[in-house]
Amino acid sequence: MTTTSIARIAVPVPRRQAFDFLVPEPLTVRPGVRVRVPFGPRQLVGMVIAVGAVSDVPTARLKPVAEVLETHPVFPAKLFDTLRWAADYYHHPIGEVVATALPVPLRRGAPLEPRQPHSYHLTDAGRTFDPAALGRATVQKRLLALLHEAPDQQLQSEQCRQVSPSWRRAMAVLEDKQLVTMYPAPPVPAAAPAPAAPVTLNPAQRDAADAIIARLDDYRSFLLHGITGSGKTEVYLRIVETVIARGRQALVLVPEIALTPQLIERFRQRIDAPVVVLHSGLSLSERHRAWWSARSGTAGAILGTRSAVFTPLPHPGVFIIDEEHDTSYKQQDGFRYHARDLALYRAKLEGMPVVLGSATPSLETLANAARGRHQRLELPARAGSASLPHIHLLDLRRTPSDDGLSTPLVAAIRRRIERREQTLVFLNRRGYAPVLYCCQCHWHAPCPRCDAKLTYHKRADHLRCHHCGHEAQAPRSCPQCGHTSLINLGEGTQRIEESLGALFPDARILRVDRDATRRKGRLEETLRRVHAGEADILVGTQLLAKGHDFPNVTLVGVINADQGLYSLDFRAAEHLFQQITQVAGRAGRADKPGDVLIQTWYPTHPYFESLLAHDYEGFARAALAERLDAHYPPYTHFALLRAESPQERAAIGFLGYARKQALQAVRDTQSKGVTVMDPVPAPMERRAGRYRAQLLVSAGHRRPLHRVLDAWLRHLERSPRSRKVRWSLDVDPVDLY
Repeated sequence: MTTTSIARIAVPVPRRQAFDFLVPEPLTVRPGVRVRVPFGPRQLVGMVIAVGAVSDVPTARLKPVAEVLETHPVFPAKLFDTLRWAADYYHHPIGEVVATALPVPLRRGAPLEPRQPHSYHLTDAGRTFDPAALGRATVQKRLLALLHEAPDQQLQSEQCRQVSPSWRRAMAVLEDKQLVTMYPAPPVPAAAPAPAAPVTLNPAQRDAADAIIARLDDYRSFLLHGITGSGKTEVYLRIVETVIARGRQALVLVPEIALTPQLIERFRQRIDAPVVVLHSGLSLSERHRAWWSARSGTAGAILGTRSAVFTPLPHPGVFIIDEEHDTSYKQQDGFRYHARDLALYRAKLEGMPVVLGSATPSLETLANAARGRHQRLELPARAGSASLPHIHLLDLRRTPSDDGLSTPLVAAIRRRIERREQTLVFLNRRGYAPVLYCCQCHWHAPCPRCDAKLTYHKRADHLRCHHCGHEAQAPRSCPQCGHTSLINLGEGTQRIEESLGALFPDARILRVDRDATRRKGRLEETLRRVHAGEADILVGTQLLAKGHDFPNVTLVGVINADQGLYSLDFRAAEHLFQQITQVAGRAGRADKPGDVLIQTWYPTHPYFESLLAHDYEGFARAALAERLDAHYPPYTHFALLRAESPQERAAIGFLGYARKQALQAVRDTQSKGVTVMDPVPAPMERRAGRYRAQLLVSAGHRRPLHRVLDAWLRHLERSPRSRKVRWSLDVDPVDLY
């Protein structure tokens, strides 16, 4: 076989290296294209990193590339450079980094351009045909019935897929019977016309938008610090409108899928260009089509969650990171990147601005702003005539409560119902009760695979572990003593919903948590009902805590506000303050004043002084001073080596060995100021049947830390001990669990 060159290819395997392959004639490759290559007994899809490389492996041992999947690079050059930087910074295999940045169909070798969807319409004969006449053809009947029920008597292929995996075969039969006809569907939603009268920004909004727009042609990072309800989204829209008018694209990241429906609607009403969405709630084909619309330049605005930071854009103009403080931007397994930090690096390469928006910025971002790395812009007041809600503490030591609801909170909810206003009750705990408990022998239902208790879910009458997913039928008697005196301790959102239903039987109550919104489209429908005034009380978790604009919500009740006050996690107080501030910000966002009632057992805790005064700045100053004294981020940089194993002592034993190698790496690289801690069990040592431990490495500066990490990981990867446990490195961890 005649060969023309050697290509270095990133293959999606857990090895921090690229692999050399021969490129046989007549194939030609270039960096950035996907290829199919033999790897062991499999064929994998990889990406070419370099061509013409000099290999350390003898040519006779190199395997040839099997197939070249495209002629032009998948990613623009600067995005490709960002991926390579990310692999180096997070010390993660380049092949897995590249795979993370690709839609799943492309990881499997699908063509870059996706197959376009179709819509199915009833024919004249189909409109008068009774679906019951189809007899036992169940899928055909269901499809035809859905078409009859659809407002426009048509279905998209994504809707058909939810009926049955065999929907295509059934739809083809309906076409043969001339009951249905198929048409191509547009791949990108049409842009809504721009409003006749543009929204008038207040002076603070206008100054912030103008400052960012003035820097659209070069890199600058901005911290848009606006209190809840201050109109950050209107600033985003003004910036995006300007960017699109200049023929460029805008990427807007949000931390939660729950935030996208309302934001999408506002963008599509205001932006005179196609708007696409990228998040995990979409089907693989939907995500692929949205990705292609962005890559091809068709989409002007791209809204997405964490992984959308990898979206290729031929004409990038601005990156906007909404709720930049949110920990959802940090990937917690596999390739542990932080989308905010990658957006900052990518924007710098692209030479364009990036906007970090938040009412409660992360302490890292505030510290960087103080150092001059971000230009700070303030929105100090709520937009329009709205004012900040009044916050009140309810002392649970002196206030009677039933099923988690105190008497003053119940009275306040009743007043809102009488005034036809809405209430949001916040509890960041799913299920009915967190503990099933035996009054006789004090047994509680443990998870057999985790160091955790099972949560009781009443509707399904089963126990579920919210850490590993283990499920079991709820027992009728105690498995330990046989007594029937089992009770449910504590409250989850299901119990609060039930209690409110008993107290207010005529009220319309909606629960918004991951259990209630699991099915596709359920979240959007729930939020639509809230905005339509079809709910009196909302009960929800953090899915409701941030970003939503509910004009008729005038009361927020916070249940179990003390969680995190005395946590081992040094970031717990910061996250708790951010969460309560965000959920409190849902109240009084229109012209009706709002109140926030916070139930707590510790009303004298200093934490609440800043919260009652809406003084996040004061809290942040105190917290940053504590971090500085304790040598914690953002004044110190962390890397966490995690290990886990089914054997009880294996993980901690491996980390003991790893610590010795880390100390050797510090000596070999002459890296001063790098500290290697002792290995310790994870706070939840056993999870999903595996014992976990962790080892923390810290340094005052990034460069010596990464020098040590690189030398350290090279040794660990070669060590036979590393193959006896599952281990991973987390650079800049957001928690130590």
